Amino acid sequence: QVQLVESGGGLVQAGGSLRLSCADSGRTFRSYIMGWFRQAPGKEREFVAAITRSGGKTYYSDSVKGRFTISRDNAKNTVYLQMNSLKPEDTAVYYCAADSTILTYYSNSYYTSPGNYDYWGHGTQVTVSS
Repeated sequence: QVQLVESGGGLVQAGGSLRLSCADSGRTFRSYIMGWFRQAPGKEREFVAAITRSGGKTYYSDSVKGRFTISRDNAKNTVYLQMNSLKPEDTAVYYCAADSTILTYYSNSYYTSPGNYDYWGHGTQVTVSS
């Protein structure tokens, strides 16, 4: 059973950095595509970043590209989100998610849809002050 637990959120000033972690207690972490999403008050959940099973490919939303980096350590069953140059508009609850679907082809847009992910963590709050 997949249980995702996020950590690393907090309060930071604009321009600062945070690193989020998401640990999976199960035994099949390496078989999942992993993604990070965020949801600000009054807004829909939006895609932030995703990483393939091997970690060989990564995908980012335009709003975080160049500032955030997603990575994974399959030996530790953990996915990370390094967030640099944070802005007040990055304030949100950040969720990690896992997708177990096996396809022969994944379009780039596949990774950005929350509906394609099977398992979700409870989220960690990130607040960026101006």
